[in-house]
Amino acid sequence: MLAVRALFTEYPNDRGQIVKAAQDVSFDVPEGKLFTLLGPSGCGKTTTLRSIAGLEKPKSGEIMLGGQVLYSSARAIFVAPNKRNFGMVFQSYAIWPHMNVFQNVAFPLEVGQKKCSKAEIAQRVERVLHAVALDHLADRESTKLSGGQQQRLALARALVMEPALLLLDEPLSNLDAKLRERMRFELKRLQRDLKLTTVYVTHDQSEALALSHEIAVMNEGHIQQIGSPRDIYERPRNKFVAEFVGTTNFLEATVVSAESGGHFVVESPIGKFTVMSIDPLRPGDRVSVSIRPEDVELADEPFSGTNAFSGKVEAKVFLGEYLDFQVKIGEHILLARAHPTLRTPVGEKIQVRLRADKSIAIAEAGR
Repeated sequence: MLAVRALFTEYPNDRGQIVKAAQDVSFDVPEGKLFTLLGPSGCGKTTTLRSIAGLEKPKSGEIMLGGQVLYSSARAIFVAPNKRNFGMVFQSYAIWPHMNVFQNVAFPLEVGQKKCSKAEIAQRVERVLHAVALDHLADRESTKLSGGQQQRLALARALVMEPALLLLDEPLSNLDAKLRERMRFELKRLQRDLKLTTVYVTHDQSEALALSHEIAVMNEGHIQQIGSPRDIYERPRNKFVAEFVGTTNFLEATVVSAESGGHFVVESPIGKFTVMSIDPLRPGDRVSVSIRPEDVELADEPFSGTNAFSGKVEAKVFLGEYLDFQVKIGEHILLARAHPTLRTPVGEKIQVRLRADKSIAIAEAGR
């Protein structure tokens, strides 16, 4: 439905220097899906979103929605933001303090280009307030809503226009941790129930993993990887993605030999073990092996087979539903995650196995 092609957006900063915000950004968002732009501050994700909305004019590229060209540098087309029929929710909800809940939601319909009757406005407002579970608060002053209710009100105001595309820029960042978690479920339910085609911007990787159908990880204006949440987490294509999305261990290694099914034997500071790689590798290639803590298996008794090592517990932290261990193998420390029933004391010997299919070899950049 939404197609972004070779988008370049640049602008001068306060000192007149050119900021290369979006560099050759391309992606597609199918109808009814939630697509997330994920990355650190200053990576270009908000600029990309604002370019889609028409609030920034890109230097070059193309943006299309359902076959309609919204922006094209080659064809000199730029559709104004108010003609794009997009709903947008920012970090700041920008709720009108002098209006109650109903009036806030009705306002875009009252001032919009398409004139609606009072009966139609009432019907549409009631429908979206019901969708965001605020129908019982229609008469409440907007300033007397909780943070989560204000967030849902901002969403309702965007939805009442029945937008072709919903754009969300860090909409949960102002909420506390527990409310943010609850609102993730609310957002996911709304998006899927209403089949809203959505582009979502966040720096919070857990938010992106929980909400998205697909994620584009961005850094320094470039898309590093596009994939499903599981692909991004379990099959990172470079060190930045592996490190930014979740917690991981890195082991620098050299490829020794190739095995079947995309597996390779590598030599590392802790010894030889088997890894997985999406890309073809050759003996002698230098790689970084990414292993998530939950894929470092621990036990008091030795493991059989390959990828088994003996280590020592350097430290451990109890976190309720799991324990985080720091395990020393040779001179290298690995972070591992285990069930609280594992009670190996600090300083004692412990057995380690690295899951071969979850030990992802990433070739050195430029290879």
